[in-house]
Amino acid sequence: MAFVPKIGTSIKRQLEEHEAECLSPYAALNKQSRGRQIEEKEDISDIRLPFQRDRDRIVHSKTFRRLKHKTQVFLAPTGDHYRTRLTHVLEVSQIARTIGAALCLNEPLTEAIALGHDLGHTPFGHAGEATLNELHPGGFRHYVHSLRVVDRLESGGKGLNLTFEVRNGIVRHSKGNSDIIPKNKGHLAATLEGQVVRLADIIAYVNHDLDDALRAGLLREGDLPDGIKKVVGERHSQRIGTMVRDLIVETLQADDGQLHISDAMLGAISDLRAFLYQNVYRYYRVHNEFEKAQRIIRDLYGYFLENGLVRRRGREWIADGKNVLWEDEQRAHRQVCDFIAGMTDRYALDLYEHLFLPKPWSMR
Repeated sequence: MAFVPKIGTSIKRQLEEHEAECLSPYAALNKQSRGRQIEEKEDISDIRLPFQRDRDRIVHSKTFRRLKHKTQVFLAPTGDHYRTRLTHVLEVSQIARTIGAALCLNEPLTEAIALGHDLGHTPFGHAGEATLNELHPGGFRHYVHSLRVVDRLESGGKGLNLTFEVRNGIVRHSKGNSDIIPKNKGHLAATLEGQVVRLADIIAYVNHDLDDALRAGLLREGDLPDGIKKVVGERHSQRIGTMVRDLIVETLQADDGQLHISDAMLGAISDLRAFLYQNVYRYYRVHNEFEKAQRIIRDLYGYFLENGLVRRRGREWIADGKNVLWEDEQRAHRQVCDFIAGMTDRYALDLYEHLFLPKPWSMR
C-alpha cells in the first residue's frame, strides 16, 4: 500500500516513521542526523525533513546558479550541448539517485550531496583550481572550498547551515586520479549516500567527458579500446547503465554496508579514465587553452593583491580599492582566492579584458 501522510498529525513525523520502516538499515535517517553547526528552532508547520531542506537551500543558492557558466572540460564552450559544471552536477544527481533508490538509501540526502558537491569549483575548471592551489598560501582544493562556500560564503557570509551528513558528503566526494574505491575507508564519506555520490561522480564524468570529446571531434567512436567497450558497451546510455547496474548488483549481493563493483567493471572504469587523461585532458588543444586560463587567473590574482578587488555593478566595473583588510596579507590572499573561485568563466574573461586589454580611444 502506498504511503500517504494523514492530515491532522505532523507530516514530518510521519515521514520520519516512513523512513525508519522502508529504508535500508545502512541508510542515513533524518531522525538520526548529527545536526547542524548552528541549531535551528524547529518549525512544526514545515513539511520538509532536514535533508530535504538542505537540498532546497543548495538549489536556491547563488553559487549553484553560477555553475551554469563554469567549465567542465572545454573552456567557455560556445556549443549548446557541451557539459558545464551545472549539467555535470545534475547528471551526477540523477545517477546517484538511481543507485540510491535501488539500494533503498535516503534519496534527499543523496541528492543534496550530489547537487552541492562542486559548489567550490573555480572558473575554467581544473585549470583554475590548479592555479589557485599554486597561488594561495593555504593551497586550494575545490572539495574543501565547496564546504567553505556552504559554511561561510553563501547567504551574504552566513552560510547555508547544512547538516553534518551533507557537509561531510560534499568534502569527501573527490577522488582525483586516485583509487576509485580507496582501500583507506577513512577517505570515504561517513554515510553510504555520500559514498554513492563519490562513485556517481566518476561514472558521470568518464561518460559525459567521452561524449563531449566525441562531439568536439577530439575522438572518434572507433578510438575507444575494444577491451573497454566489451565490458561497458558501445553507446553512451549503455555505458552508464552497465556501470550503474554492476554497482547495484554487486553491492546488493555483498550486503555488508559497503559499495562494491566487479573486478571487470572496476578495471574498465579505471582504463576509461586513463584513456581520457591521455587522449582528452592532456590533448594539446585542451592543454593550450588550460595554460591560457591559468594565465588569466594568475594575472587577476596578482592585480587584486596589489590594487584591491574590482567588481561589476550593473554595466560598470567598480574598484573596491585597498582597504584595511589588505593590511593583513593572509586575509588579503583569502579574500582574493574566494573572489576568484566564485567567478564564472565569462565574468573572469570580461574582467580580464577590462583590466588588461587596451580600449579604443573615442573622441566625444
